[in-house]
Amino acid sequence: MPPEDASRVGAMRRLARARLKYCGLQKMSDDVAVIVSELLTNAILHSGGEQITFVMTVRDSSLRISVYDGMPGNLGIRAVNSDAETGRGLCLVASLVDAHHGTWGVSDAGATTWCSLPC
Repeated sequence: MPPEDASRVGAMRRLARARLKYCGLQKMSDDVAVIVSELLTNAILHSGGEQITFVMTVRDSSLRISVYDGMPGNLGIRAVNSDAETGRGLCLVASLVDAHHGTWGVSDAGATTWCSLPC
């Protein structure tokens, strides 16, 4: 990943943490930072798109995170061997979402990956 993209992912992590603090949800910050990193990194690495949209909202006692990359496709958790250096991002997202009793999925024919966590 180009350094400027990695820098943008870091900036979005910091933005997510700041928003959670503002909303009194800082106890979720570590897990949400990982989810944001993984969803954005996945979009950057696999989309081939030039624009990625990251949205995080807190509404009705629920935190929703979505990342749209404009590239439809078959997105899902895949099996990787222990030597693989990549490929675990969505598995990690699914585990964190499950730990929070939330849900995750894809929409827009695979162009958007999202998760919803109860606050």
